[in-house]
Amino acid sequence: MSFNPDCDLSGTIARLFVYPVKSCAGIEVQQALLTDTGLDLDRAWMVVDARGMFLTQRTLPRMALIQPQLKTDEMVLRAPGMLALHVAIDSVEAPATVTVWRDTVPAWDMGAVAAQWFTDFLGQPCRLVRFDPEHRRLSSMDWTGGVEAPNQFADGFPVLLASEASMEELNGRLVAAGYAAVGIGRFRPNVVLAGVGAHDEDRVDLIRVDCGAEGEVHLQPVKPCSRCPIPDIDPATAETHPAVGDMLRTYRQDKRLHGAITFGMNAIVRQGAGQMLRKGQRIGADLRFE
Repeated sequence: MSFNPDCDLSGTIARLFVYPVKSCAGIEVQQALLTDTGLDLDRAWMVVDARGMFLTQRTLPRMALIQPQLKTDEMVLRAPGMLALHVAIDSVEAPATVTVWRDTVPAWDMGAVAAQWFTDFLGQPCRLVRFDPEHRRLSSMDWTGGVEAPNQFADGFPVLLASEASMEELNGRLVAAGYAAVGIGRFRPNVVLAGVGAHDEDRVDLIRVDCGAEGEVHLQPVKPCSRCPIPDIDPATAETHPAVGDMLRTYRQDKRLHGAITFGMNAIVRQGAGQMLRKGQRIGADLRFE
């Protein structure tokens, strides 16, 4: 791909993360298949309570300690004090109806063994469910400009973008205030950009990714990612400390979301579903002026 020489920004994909089970630990990967709903198997599964309502680290920080591993035909889940749970990727047990935020959607229950495993570790009745690929759960078209952008169990959009520079700025502020630096995993991005400035992801229009002979992937940032308490949770220990959220409040209030604290950008897939995203691929984008 030959970038336009007048392109405002250029950089590379520094890191890629997939989160197979919503609100459980992520997996850093070298490459990932891009689909219309985001990276392949990202938020394909979700933990729900006895009423079918989604569960997250917001109320159950121990979910951060559940570590998935993707193999050819199964997902293996591990957690402290628990035997490994093996979940077949292409097998489900029974239809279910579940709720994620304001959306009630069809899903597939993963069975009694998985339910008991999550119930035992999280200390309350739980079920593990798989998104029904026959259902189209659309991102908010108020933000996509009317484009139909499906996602699975993500909070609202297919891909979350962040940059190394944004993380470096936050950590610089934390260290200057006497706190320890934190990892970008707290912000649960799918694609981490290198070579761009701090929070340039907030200000760019279409991001073009050079996939070599396969052509280009186009990712469209559409909405700043508002932040709940999850970045305050240490993913290694599930312990909570308010330093990250408190620091973000000093400089990351976003007028586009009525003063909400934001970090990273939600994006939709405009071109390139079916192609592979890889660490090191070049990206280019133009700044958006409003």
